[in-house]
Amino acid sequence: MENQNAYQKPVTLRNVLKFAVPTIAMTVFMSFYTMVDGLFVSNLIGTNALSAINLTAPVIQLVTAVSTMLATGGSAVIMKKMGEGKSEEAKEDFTSLILVNVLVGALMCFLGYMTMGHFFAGMNLSADVERYCVEYLSCYLLFTIPILLMNNFTLYMIASEKAALSLACSVTGGVLNMALDYGFIAGFGMGINGAAIATGLGYSVTAVVGLAVFCRKKNLLHFKKPVFRFKVLVDAATNGCSEMATALVTGIITMMFNWTMLHYVGENGVAAVTIIMYVLMFASSLYTGYSYGVAPMLSFYHGEQNFEKLKKLVGISMRVIAVISGIMAAASFGLTRPLVSVFARSDNPVYALAVSGNRICTIALLFIGFNIFASGMFTALSNGIVSAILAFSRSFVFMLITMIVFPMLLGVNGIWLATPAAELMALALSAFMFLKYRKRLGY
Repeated sequence: MENQNAYQKPVTLRNVLKFAVPTIAMTVFMSFYTMVDGLFVSNLIGTNALSAINLTAPVIQLVTAVSTMLATGGSAVIMKKMGEGKSEEAKEDFTSLILVNVLVGALMCFLGYMTMGHFFAGMNLSADVERYCVEYLSCYLLFTIPILLMNNFTLYMIASEKAALSLACSVTGGVLNMALDYGFIAGFGMGINGAAIATGLGYSVTAVVGLAVFCRKKNLLHFKKPVFRFKVLVDAATNGCSEMATALVTGIITMMFNWTMLHYVGENGVAAVTIIMYVLMFASSLYTGYSYGVAPMLSFYHGEQNFEKLKKLVGISMRVIAVISGIMAAASFGLTRPLVSVFARSDNPVYALAVSGNRICTIALLFIGFNIFASGMFTALSNGIVSAILAFSRSFVFMLITMIVFPMLLGVNGIWLATPAAELMALALSAFMFLKYRKRLGY
């Protein structure tokens, strides 16, 4: 079939990058959604509002966690079936999983409105910061269903060989977000509410286009009468649980960072953490984009038992990630001051905190890419348990240990060192699992 030609081509660096580069660009633009919010909010409203965006992150990560689980896990299950020649069954499952996303999104929106007031009231925040938190999240939750659909359609477009369209949607959404951020905040004076609405509308671009694309029957994947198979939902949840764990514990660790910074420095520390997270998020988006891009290929070759192509793909991926890691670490360290100055002026106490913190956290960029790829690879190969172990250990267990121990020994510098130390520990575990399952999975 013509739609499957990309999977039949030889596995070379050029062909792999053709598949992955649009996805990398797409995830970079997706990371801009949050960064642009921070840029406009910090400069047009103030660093208190910037702190509020970070303080809402755990709730937002919960939404992201569920959609990521259904998207990555579902894509792996469905593309494996495509590789096995069960295309009609795969389309039925695809439609069912999209409907599940809609129902889950409605439930999460309802629960968010019911609980957010109690969540922020217990954090001992200043009146301004607490008000900003409630205002931002109230508007953001309106877009829960489009956000879930966006995350799913992004991966399914890639799997359907429409990575270029997915990229176009992300670019359009990113540009729309930037324009609306400025218009809503500076033009209409909507404050932090405008930032949340701009982000939601930016996300909605992919959701709307995806609905139109997957209604067309000529696509490799398209909507058809759904057949609900409980096992498919379980398999999708199992395969995607590592990515869900990563997003969930990212929210938990964000809360720990915030609480620790509030203890040592105050709300200026939370703003500094937010700036550094933007830098790490941008770098991570490159690794995540590459992993998303090659995941359908890994799943397809796994489904058709083509171990030769699987080995070549994994080998090329390791080299690509190594190159990206070196470039990003050097760029982050060398451009620390210009990066931080975008969000805070040099006379702001947040600036000095963020500069010193970013230079320490940059070490983590040497390890993050390999850890993200390892977890994504095991998900694509339908080994969700190993993927979950890697993701949970990296994002929670190791971070929990370092976040408790390092600040006690080194103070604020210990907070910044916690991330590189946790990523290095995770790298050791990823290498162990990679070698342990190499023969069994054929890569």
